[in-house]
This record gives sequence, C-alpha cells and structure tokens, in this order.
Amino acid sequence: MLRRRSFWGIHLSVSVAIVLGAILPPFPAMAQLPKFEEADEQFPTFEDTNRQFPTTGNTEFTYLLGPGDEIQITVFDHEEFNGRKVVLPDGTITLPLIGRVRATDRTIPELINNLETRLDSWLKRRPTVTISLAKTRPLLINVAGEVQRPGPVQLSSETLFGNNFNTDNFTVRAPTVNGAILAAGGVTRNADIRQVMLKRYSPTGNSPTVTINLWNALFSQNSPRDLLLQDGDSIFIPSLGEGETLNRRLLTRSSFAPTTVRVRVVGEVKKPGELEVPPNSSLSSAVAIAGGPTDKAELGEVLFVRLHEDGTVEEEFVDLSNMTDTYQVEEGDVILVPKTNTYNILDLATDIGGPLNFLANFLRLFTD
Repeated sequence: MLRRRSFWGIHLSVSVAIVLGAILPPFPAMAQLPKFEEADEQFPTFEDTNRQFPTTGNTEFTYLLGPGDEIQITVFDHEEFNGRKVVLPDGTITLPLIGRVRATDRTIPELINNLETRLDSWLKRRPTVTISLAKTRPLLINVAGEVQRPGPVQLSSETLFGNNFNTDNFTVRAPTVNGAILAAGGVTRNADIRQVMLKRYSPTGNSPTVTINLWNALFSQNSPRDLLLQDGDSIFIPSLGEGETLNRRLLTRSSFAPTTVRVRVVGEVKKPGELEVPPNSSLSSAVAIAGGPTDKAELGEVLFVRLHEDGTVEEEFVDLSNMTDTYQVEEGDVILVPKTNTYNILDLATDIGGPLNFLANFLRLFTD
C-alpha cells in the first residue's frame, strides 16, 4: 500500500525517477506486483511418446556409437579379445584375427551381433560377446526455447571408478536431458517444463521425438527417468500458454533452475550495482547480498521494479524495515533503497544554498 507523500517525499520521487531513468524506460501507472504464493493446482501428465529412449539405467539400448566412444569388450573364454577399445576417427575398432570392424552408427546390441558373427568362423564354438559403454564421446546437443542461454552445448560423460581405481569396476554417468538444460543456464520463469521435447538424432533422418513431463519430477512419485543423450540430439522447452502458471517457488528450487539470477540493487546500500543472487532470493536477501543498507537508508519505502518481457513495467513500494518479505526476485528486477527524509532535507538544502550558506543559516537559528 502506498503512503501519503510529503514535500520531501516528492523530492525523493524526483530523485528516484532520475536514477531509474538511466536504467529503465518510463514507468506506466503504479500497479501492485503479485506476491508469489504456493500453488496447489495439478497439471496433466504427458507420457513418453516413444519408449525406445534409453534412461540412466540403460546406457546401450538405442545409443549410437561414434568416434571417441570407449567400449569394454569381453569374449567369454577368449581373453585375447578382451579389453577396452576406442572408436577411431574412421568409425572402426580393431580386434585380433578379424581386423577392423565398423562401430559408428551402430547400437551396442548390433555391434555384439556383428562381432559374434565375425568371430564364429575363427572359433570352435559360437562366441559369447558382451560390450559395455565405458565412456561416451563429447556430445553436441542443441537446446532451444525457454532456457537462459539457448544454443548448442557440449556435454561429456564421466567414468566413475570403484575402490582403488580398479578399471574392471566402473560405471558411466552419461550426458542426460537434465544435464543439457543446466548447461544451457537452466530454464526461464516462462518455461513449460511439462512438455519438454527431445528429438533424437538418426543417421537415416527419421528422427523420433519424445515429450517429457519434468514437472512431475518435482513432486510426484511417478517422475520420468532422466533420458540419456547422444550426439546430434535436440531439446526444445516451450513457453507457458497465455494464462498458465507454474509454482515459481518450487521451480526456482529445482535442479532445472539457473544457479543465479541478475538483479540491480541501487541507492542506499553498501555495494550498489548489478548482483548475481540465488533464484529463490527475497528482496531483503538481495539487499543483504548488496552489503546491507547504509545508515541513511529508508527501508520503509523500498522501490521494487520489474520489467516484463512484453515491455511493461510494474513497481511497488515495499516495507523492508524488518528485512523480511515474501517476494521473490527474478532476472532483471531493480530494487531501489532511498534515503530517509532527514538526509533528503540536508541534500536539498545543500543543493539550493551550498554547504557553507546552509551551515551559516543553520547556526543562525541558535543565535537569533
């Protein structure tokens, strides 16, 4: 609620306008900014439309091998074939007896079948081959839509070793959808994470698409498993429809959110300027991160300004006297902490008469 303003309050408003004029377009009529309360609404579930996509528990179902991938090959009862192989730039691996074998654009089951067929003519019994993916090559994934930094991102896998770094005891943490979103800076406040679309690379050009409901992962037991990626995949995060909302507090605490957002804290704080703060910060938290208020600060009338993507601006005076509030900052917000009326009087008098004249007139009050 706005309070009645005195003459000095008008002077403060003029000062505020001068400061904000350098960083924001002219404001429209004053409007109340909504507080971000917890939402109870439920949203529809979007099931996977293509069940062939591998998850973090299945690294080899449809993953297509390529140059730079590292695989572990084991041929039962024939140790001479066992070991790790890196797919060469020409897309092949080399084994004793059979020589070069094409691995690129093949799944692991396809490569197993090929090796068993090739080795069958050299061995007395039909060989049993097992292959596991030890490390994936760096992947180039395109992430578009409602993320902070849309565009291509490069992801690499991690090979996690067991005790004493025994190379026979390892697991692979391969690049996933969640990892690609984080590499693109996290989702924006307008992201509809209920309908994230993943388009799989296919060497034939017949690319399947799956729709993933990441919103369910935040509060549901039936959350989707994190899908593995391969080189050339594309991820698109659509915008919320008109009138649609998601619980922003829950979203900003999630692993899909950016680690920080940029806000501007100006006026009577110890370290004014643009700051990076956690996305779930309140206004008082942002003021604290800016070094806290100075001894000249009027915390009862802090101006909160938000510039929307459509160009409209909302502003509200907020009482931060107790340094607590229920607001939540967003990327691009501006917080202006004004001076108290006492310091505004001194500043105005100094501007009009100069410091020496003001001091002489002030002392004359006690001598007349």
